[in-house]
Amino acid sequence: MNCSSCRPIYPKEGQGTLYLRPVSPALVEALQTIGRHVEYSEKVLWFHYSDVNELQDRIEEIIHMEDMLSISLTVQMRSTVDMPMGELEGEWISLSMQHSRIKHADTVTTILKRQFSSYMQPIVDASEKIIGFEFLLRPAEHGRAFSSFELFEVARKTGLHSFLDRTARITAIETSAKYLPCGVKRFINFLPSSIYNPEYCLTHTFEAIERLSLDPKDFVFEVVETEQIQHLSMLQRIFEIYRSRGMSVALDDVGAGYSTIELMNRLEPDFIKIDRSLIDHCDQDHTKQQKILTIVQASKRFGGKVLAEGIERFEEFAFCRSVGIDLGQGYYFGKPAAHPPNGPYLGSEYRAVK
Repeated sequence: MNCSSCRPIYPKEGQGTLYLRPVSPALVEALQTIGRHVEYSEKVLWFHYSDVNELQDRIEEIIHMEDMLSISLTVQMRSTVDMPMGELEGEWISLSMQHSRIKHADTVTTILKRQFSSYMQPIVDASEKIIGFEFLLRPAEHGRAFSSFELFEVARKTGLHSFLDRTARITAIETSAKYLPCGVKRFINFLPSSIYNPEYCLTHTFEAIERLSLDPKDFVFEVVETEQIQHLSMLQRIFEIYRSRGMSVALDDVGAGYSTIELMNRLEPDFIKIDRSLIDHCDQDHTKQQKILTIVQASKRFGGKVLAEGIERFEEFAFCRSVGIDLGQGYYFGKPAAHPPNGPYLGSEYRAVK
């Protein structure tokens, strides 16, 4: 995926032409049977539409035929009816992605127009000193409301998740440059499934850090969506590239779902974030305590720093400290906010993690 995926999702005029390939005689026949007029050449077939509702209805018909005929179509859209065939040189996307881009047009606009911002949630050490912040995606001021889950789910369906993941990382880096002094850790999420070529896909991230004259050692890039990890070697390669640039890496939600202790042991991240489901009332739950202790002990083998997520009570924090957990995060210390407490800091209030 590249920036060509960021083109407008449908013609501004609400009318135009949809081009499909490959040409399938069976599809042409099926469309003609139900009275649909289509034109075609050796390489592409197309039909004109007068408004977005008509377009959506026609796409839904063709998706059904695509399934019935076991074919796989890609599409382009153009607002000019008489588009020369030689100009169909841009990005072709799947028919289902195009359908989703129309169905979720408002959310796609939020993604393409970058109508979101980075909020910061504090991360503290055992003495409750702020040592860094995690950057979390939130709606822009006066922008359309959304949940981060909703935004990334639509991005997946529309083929924009690489664009959104990259843009969200850069937004977080730029926000950190505005508010945080050197020496403060910046935990920034990334989606492994959005990085198909680490050397290329991470270039924009590294360029942003360099452009803003930031210290790479202040950055911790945090793996999320571990259920999507199909090729561990690719994730290990991503870790290597981040580390080769002087940055750290973290594994999120350890102890829940697919983010297992076995995965932690194989990846050996610099930071291990224990899932909030284990931290919740851990001071009262012996089973949770044993699981937490197992993670803490396993992390000592490779020197990873353990961070407890979702701390909402002092008793949870006290237990985590008692078993040697280095760092904490949660509403007990502070909710995500558009800027750090009391505005931009000069650095004297922070204790840097070395």
